[in-house]
Amino acid sequence: MERNEPCWCGSGKKYKKCHMAIDEKIKIYEDRGDIVPPREILKTPEQIEKIKKSAEINTGILDFVAEHIKAGISTEQIDKWVYDYTVERGGIPADLGYEGYPKSVCTSINNEICHGIPSENIILAEGDIINVDVSTILDGYFSDASRMFKIGKVSERAEKIVRVTQECVELGLAQAKPWNHLGDIADAINTHAKENGYSVVEDIGGHGIGLAFHEEPFVSYVTPKGSEMLLVPGMTFTIEPMVNEGGPDFYVDEDNGWTVYTEDDGLSAQVEYMVLITEDGHEVITK
Repeated sequence: MERNEPCWCGSGKKYKKCHMAIDEKIKIYEDRGDIVPPREILKTPEQIEKIKKSAEINTGILDFVAEHIKAGISTEQIDKWVYDYTVERGGIPADLGYEGYPKSVCTSINNEICHGIPSENIILAEGDIINVDVSTILDGYFSDASRMFKIGKVSERAEKIVRVTQECVELGLAQAKPWNHLGDIADAINTHAKENGYSVVEDIGGHGIGLAFHEEPFVSYVTPKGSEMLLVPGMTFTIEPMVNEGGPDFYVDEDNGWTVYTEDDGLSAQVEYMVLITEDGHEVITK
């Protein structure tokens, strides 16, 4: 672009006062062989504000679940909470109908890694750990986050894996800053998980999000420091490692085609944040 043209991001500023310096820096990294983000996944200020409106609903849903979840309720009840809360505020559950997924939320319990399907026959019991993964569309903009919930008093091993998974996400988040790489986030997460005797699922990861449910890049949590895509202001993606008590191997339920289980029947935990890379660090959009 010409220096005095309006910036491509829609800020209304001249290019030289807005993205020119960032674009020039990206070009330096690209010329040295780094993977750089395509411009279409860098969100404009207007898009970011609309994504945050979606995220307000997403966070509100998880807060509602946190207030009401307990032993004795079915995962179908959680699905109803998510659906009702979302549509009452003008949103759409992003999960519902996505590639044929039948429900509005994923509820993954104990040895389920992800994509657990809510059912009136699945009743939460004392000692369970459950991941509730919520995704929201509002006016065409997407948000996504998940939390772990401990049902009543849980075992020491369940307590530990939930705690360590949360720590992994926070350590990965500390590496989410401009001119770092996705591999820096992965290395922080994988190192902490291994130090605590756990493994991180390799073939399922995070993703870009905002204008679509799943955008570039794929976010691995097992790649080396300094590898993968360069982090640039305007990127929005999820940090959502799946941490297993045993090995990283898994299998998918043959009957429903969705629910992912640990191969060795060990516990699994996942925490998901949606993150925006800013000019001086990051912003957590929803968690």
